[in-house]
Amino acid sequence: MGSVWIVALFLAGVVFIVKGGDLFVDAASWMAEVSGIPKLIVGATIVSLATTLPELLVSIMAAARGKVDMSIGNAVGSVTANIGLIMAIALLFMPSAIKRRDYLMKAALMLAASALVVACGAAGETSGPVSLALLAIFAVFLWENVSSALRSVRRSGRGRKTRRIIGRREIGTNGIKFILGAAGILWGADLLVDNGSELARLAGISERIIGVTIIAVGTSLPELITTLTAIAKKQASLSAGNILGANIIDLTLILPLSAAISRQALPITAASARLDLPACLLVGCIALVPALAAGRFRRWQGVALLAVYGAYILLTCTAAA
Repeated sequence: MGSVWIVALFLAGVVFIVKGGDLFVDAASWMAEVSGIPKLIVGATIVSLATTLPELLVSIMAAARGKVDMSIGNAVGSVTANIGLIMAIALLFMPSAIKRRDYLMKAALMLAASALVVACGAAGETSGPVSLALLAIFAVFLWENVSSALRSVRRSGRGRKTRRIIGRREIGTNGIKFILGAAGILWGADLLVDNGSELARLAGISERIIGVTIIAVGTSLPELITTLTAIAKKQASLSAGNILGANIIDLTLILPLSAAISRQALPITAASARLDLPACLLVGCIALVPALAAGRFRRWQGVALLAVYGAYILLTCTAAA
């Protein structure tokens, strides 16, 4: 009976996340439309901050309980899943041209953070200076997004002769959508992670494997559902902005906060340093470097990302066997 209840709660989490993602993307798209802020920026700030809350909460709780492997595995594994699985799906179904200036800074920040984490693996821990450097990258990320948003609002304000009148009912409706969507995503992710992790533990899987697979994918489901919903609604910029923003937050905020909560440098196992951290940097390079060079995302990148992610999961599971 216990296992049946766990599966039922797991499926309930899927329902909450699917409906929450739908409401959330609608509200975020409306916010971008009425404010004049590009959907890329909305995706990289508001949507990303909300959809990364599951990763943040899980990693902090794991660090506080001394489960360091799970904390690091969740943060890094979520980035790998976001790109190798979620962005790959987006590129397969919705390849698109990009404006380099919109993506260059975010791509550089994400790759820089990934490289720093790989360096941590070589050192065997996340040291204090590295944590400060990651937090500095997060600060630059927020500053860049706020600056871009302000510039966009000023441009749109000068260029519009008339502004659409927004009624209280419309504001209230979209505000409720935003809150209910975020709540559905977070509650659904919580149900999925808790019950998925319990099922994994019953199977005797280690904390690191749980972190980089079950929990990483589980906490990335908000990004997956948001991306799938954005694909259905043909909001490519919102999808890409959400994924990039979520990855930067995962690497530059979650790891330093987890180290602060545990009150020590987070030790990194040899297995993580050898496989998890390089995989995170590799998928980032495959997704972003060719796109910036060519000025567009292409389907072959989606295929390559899925192949690399599949190989990574296979190697992880094989090593654990």
